Amino acid sequence: MEKTNVIDQIIKENSSKFYDRIKNDDNFVVDGEKITKKGDFFQKQTRIALKNYGIINPESIEEYIVMGGYKALEKSIFELSNQEIIDIVKDSNLRGRGGAGFPTGRKWEGAMRVESDQKYVICNADEGDPGAYMDRSILEGDPHSVIEAMAICAKAIGADKGYVYIRAEYPKAVAALKKAIDDAKKYNLLGDNILGSDFSFDLKIRLGAGAFVCGEGTALIQSIEGKRGMPQAKVFRTTEKGLFRKPTVLNNVETFANIAAIINNGADWFKSIGTEDSPGTKVFALVGKVNNAGLVEVPMGMTINEIVFDIGGGIPDNKKVKAVQTGGPSGGCIPEELFDTKVDFISLARIGSIMGSGGMVVMDETDCMVDIAKFFMKFTVDESCGKCTPCRIGNKRVLEILERITSGQGELEDLDLLDDLCAVITDSSLCGLGKTATTPVISSMKYFRDEYKEHIVDKKCRASVCKDLLQYTITEKCVGCGICKKQCPVNAISGERREMHEIDTTVCIKCDNCRSACPVHAIVKM
Repeated sequence: MEKTNVIDQIIKENSSKFYDRIKNDDNFVVDGEKITKKGDFFQKQTRIALKNYGIINPESIEEYIVMGGYKALEKSIFELSNQEIIDIVKDSNLRGRGGAGFPTGRKWEGAMRVESDQKYVICNADEGDPGAYMDRSILEGDPHSVIEAMAICAKAIGADKGYVYIRAEYPKAVAALKKAIDDAKKYNLLGDNILGSDFSFDLKIRLGAGAFVCGEGTALIQSIEGKRGMPQAKVFRTTEKGLFRKPTVLNNVETFANIAAIINNGADWFKSIGTEDSPGTKVFALVGKVNNAGLVEVPMGMTINEIVFDIGGGIPDNKKVKAVQTGGPSGGCIPEELFDTKVDFISLARIGSIMGSGGMVVMDETDCMVDIAKFFMKFTVDESCGKCTPCRIGNKRVLEILERITSGQGELEDLDLLDDLCAVITDSSLCGLGKTATTPVISSMKYFRDEYKEHIVDKKCRASVCKDLLQYTITEKCVGCGICKKQCPVNAISGERREMHEIDTTVCIKCDNCRSACPVHAIVKM
C-alpha cells in the first residue's frame, strides 16, 4: 500500500488561516510556530499535556494537525518499529499520571511481548476525585491528543481495538470525543489501513455510571465487559490477561496526552524537564482557598509554595494558609511548614501523601482538618463497592469515630483506635481505593493532632466549622437594635431595645441567622 499525504495536505490548506486567527488574538504570544498564553498565571507553567488546551478549537481536527498533530502517529507507523516506539517511551521514564506512577514503557512492553490473537488499548477517563477536572478538560479541549496516543500504543503492542472509558456525567467531553473519532476516521487516521499502511485501529467509547471504584483498573475492565464494576484480585497483570482475558494496556488521559510529544521530540527532551526520577510535567486542578484557581501544568520538582503562591496567587482575603491536600480522596494533607516539598512521586510519598491523578486542594485557617478528613472518608464510604471487609466495614467505623469527635462525643482513646484501624485497612484492603482511603485521616492526625485533641478535650473547633461544638455569643458591640432577635427561628435571643442582648445556648440551633443579620458584627461564633 502507498502512504497517503493527508496530513501535509491539511497543514497546507489550514495553516495560514489558523495562525492569522492566533496572531489577531491578544491572549496569545506567537514565536514562530510556538504559541503560549499571556498572563502571570502561565509564566511558571510548562505545558505538554495542555499544549493545545485553550489554543486550538477542540472541534477542529485541522487545527490540531496544524499544531503538529498526528505527526507522531505517522512517524510511528512509517519510521519506527514497535520495539523502537516502546524504547522511546521507556527511555523517557514517563510514569503513569493516574496515581500509581507505574513506568508506561514497561507496561507497553509487557503487553507487546505476550502472544495473543487479540489485544486492547484502554484510556481510563473515569475521573471522579472531588475537585478534580484534569482529564475531563483535556478531552474537552484537545481530544485528538489522546486518540493519537492510543493509536501509537496500539501500533507498538500489536492491538487493533481500543476503548475510552468515560463517565456519562461528562457530556461535553463525550461529545468532543465522538466528533474527534468521527473526524479521525474521515481522514483515515483511525480505522482500516491508517494513512495507507497495513496498520488498522478502531476506537469506541464506553460510558460509566459514575462509580468512583471504576477508576481502578480491574473494576473498569469488569464494567466494559458488562459486569458490575468491582475490583478483582490481581492474579495476572492486565498486560497479560485484561479485557476479555486478552493482553490490555490501560493508561489514563494525561499519560496518553504526553505520548505524541515524546515521540516527536525524543526521550532526552522529555527527561530534560522535571526530576531524574519523575521527568516531565504534571497537570493539577488547583482549587480551594486560592486566588487563581484553575488547571496548571508544572515541571515535576516545583515546590508546593511556588504552585500555591507564585501561580495560584496566594490565599484570598489575606487569610493564613493551613494545608494542601494532594491526590484526591486517597491523598494526604500537607501542612504549611512542608510547603517547600517538591512535587514529585518520591517527595510526596516521603511526607505521607501521593501525586494521585492531580487534585490539589488549598485550605486556609477557616478549614477544620478533622472535618476535612471526615469529608473524604464519607466520600470513600459512599463509593466503596463493598466487596472486601476492611473497606466496607473498616472505613465505616473510621467515619463513625470522626463523626463522634466532630460532634463533641470523642474520647482520647479514639485517636489510638483510629491509628490501629487505619493501619489494618491499609494493609488488608483488596484494591487501591481501600488501601489508600484512610490517607487523609493518617496524614491529618500526623500533622494536625492538636486539632483532634481540641475537639475531644476542649470541645472546641478552632476553625468554627463543626456545628455541634459551636457557641454563639453577643459581645459588647451590641447596640440593642433587635434585628438578631427577629431573625432567630427558636426565640433563643432575649433583651430590651437599646440594651445588650443575650443568647440562650441551650435553645440555640446554631443556624447562623443572627450573626449574618447583625449590622454591627456584635455576634461571634466560637
